[in-house]
Amino acid sequence: MRVSELMSRNVATIEDSESCHAAVNRMIQRKIRHLPVVDRQGALVGIVTDRDLRHHLFEPRVFKEIGSVSVDALLKAVPVREIMSAPVTTVGPADPLETAARCMLEDKVGSLPVVEHGRVVGIVTETDLLQRICRADPGSAECEAIVVSFP
Repeated sequence: MRVSELMSRNVATIEDSESCHAAVNRMIQRKIRHLPVVDRQGALVGIVTDRDLRHHLFEPRVFKEIGSVSVDALLKAVPVREIMSAPVTTVGPADPLETAARCMLEDKVGSLPVVEHGRVVGIVTETDLLQRICRADPGSAECEAIVVSFP
């Protein structure tokens, strides 16, 4: 199976100059945890996740540095480019699904933007892979073990 057969095609992205507030809102609206970050020309430059937002913005050291400020104000003040992860591991639509799974395991990431000709054309997530495994043989012990042990 190829990445193109499993990837989500209607990918939400965010420009690197937009605020973390915009990223949070987009994630909530789309019910997603991974948001590819693009530049003004639409080229992939990073990725921001719900974990990045929690880790970078809500650590105690941040509040020691800036003092007392509302969460809303903090989210609006910080551009996504300051907390995004870069460079980003990517796959192409023609890559085997096994390649995507291996990349996720080796790089310890929960999603891979799918890039073709320098543009984000999709995204494949750990949830997509687990759903595929379960659809293949929903009653299998292997599938049950993976789902139960997955963090």
